[in-house]
Amino acid sequence: MPHVITQSCCNDASCVFECPIDCIRPHPDDPAFATADMLYIDPDSCIDCGACVDVCPVDAIVFDDELPPAAGRFAELNAAYFQRFPLTAALAAATRAVPCRSPARAPLWVAVVGSGPAACYATEELLRRSTAEIDIFERQPAPWGLLRYGVSPDHPRTRRMANTFAALLDDERVRLHLDVQIGTDITHDDLARRYHAVVYATGAPASRSLGIPGEDLPGSHSVAEFVGWYTGNPDYADMSFDLSGDTVVVIGNGNVALDVARILTADPDTLPGTDIADHALDALRASNVREVVILGRRGPTEAAYTTSEFLELGYLPNIDVVIDPVDLELGQTAARALDDDPASAMKMALAQEYSRRFPGPGHRRIVLRYRVAPIELFGSGHVAGVRVRPNGFGAGDDPAANCRPESIAGSPVLRSIGYRSVPIPGVPFDEQHGIIPNEHGHVLDTSGLPVAGVYVTGWAKRRPRGGIGTNRIDAGEVVDCLLSDFANGLLATPQCGRDDLTEPTAARRPRALEDHPG
Repeated sequence: MPHVITQSCCNDASCVFECPIDCIRPHPDDPAFATADMLYIDPDSCIDCGACVDVCPVDAIVFDDELPPAAGRFAELNAAYFQRFPLTAALAAATRAVPCRSPARAPLWVAVVGSGPAACYATEELLRRSTAEIDIFERQPAPWGLLRYGVSPDHPRTRRMANTFAALLDDERVRLHLDVQIGTDITHDDLARRYHAVVYATGAPASRSLGIPGEDLPGSHSVAEFVGWYTGNPDYADMSFDLSGDTVVVIGNGNVALDVARILTADPDTLPGTDIADHALDALRASNVREVVILGRRGPTEAAYTTSEFLELGYLPNIDVVIDPVDLELGQTAARALDDDPASAMKMALAQEYSRRFPGPGHRRIVLRYRVAPIELFGSGHVAGVRVRPNGFGAGDDPAANCRPESIAGSPVLRSIGYRSVPIPGVPFDEQHGIIPNEHGHVLDTSGLPVAGVYVTGWAKRRPRGGIGTNRIDAGEVVDCLLSDFANGLLATPQCGRDDLTEPTAARRPRALEDHPG
């Protein structure tokens, strides 16, 4: 019986490197890895050794005959991937050279800014390949970044990855400093004087703007605010959201939009015992929301959500997934995508299934609308809904088709159109792309030259795309660069000891630099 990778796959690639017969794809050396929805096991090659199961940090791999009903389609999805990309062809695609893994000379002092997955993978890679001593600086009073404040509370297996990262703190070479804001409590220059290298893993905490009229009306919120509110992020814990209406509108249809829809329509009695914030649970118990409308600019095959997250919607108890069959008409471009990508084909198959389902009595609803572009948020003193224009994307390949605007009532309106990084004082920043400019993780100055000893990884390096595990590949590239620079004498010797950092900071934040166990 072959093993099957299921919904909680984090693309960590631990299973890929552990598999003794190399039957898990896409491989991290394959360009397709960076954009893959998830990883897949070839059912014809798997020998059921269980090596992948043992190393999976989120328990996503199971025997095919032990799949619960809600995960049964993943066996089909795994098989479909290798029908489209046979294992031999996938192997041929993995041609990128494997970087040198030789350890650097000691001592090496590294500051890592951030404590989310990108920071943890970089720390793990440094520990494995060098004798570096590492200080991790986190601006929040608790570690793990988006694992703690971004992953939905009803996905406990994914959140469990924090247990894996917590083991890093058992290494005597690692210290974690919480509640420290770089640029306010400590400057970049403070770090540069005390460490050979500084690695920024600060993610993309800011939300992108729609740039349309009415976006600033009360009741219009970024999805980052709403997610931070229900996960207990201190930045948003004092916010409140008016859930007295029966409909909420979410603009954007990525995984976070689906997370929000699930939380808003879930029976609140199923949420105690998760990591949802108490204040959010109280508000959801009093909520009148019966429907969440999710608006996507593109068609069902190009939707930003992953196949696994979309599949999960179909098994939510007492919740109807509503899709108009008209939205599923395909143009030539979208039809070709079904032949090229098993994940797109599965998205379409699921959307067709949902469109044929009959609504259940008393059920709440998640309504998915495709190929609509928001043009205005309307309301008198408070947002009351969204005005959209069909954009024709994919349907008949005619962008001008059916352009009559439509009003969709609902409040609040949550904007889920992506994230961007924010500038850090003293560190170069690319405003246009919302990232720290870099080449293979080595930070570049305004003239395009490398800044000695300064590196970046994760979403701040590549923009907010890819799953949690994609950060592992970034970490390897960045650490390659850092250790090569150190071995070649390109990193400046620290001007003072790393322990001296407590002195300029103590007066401003007396408890900030205490050692924390996480």
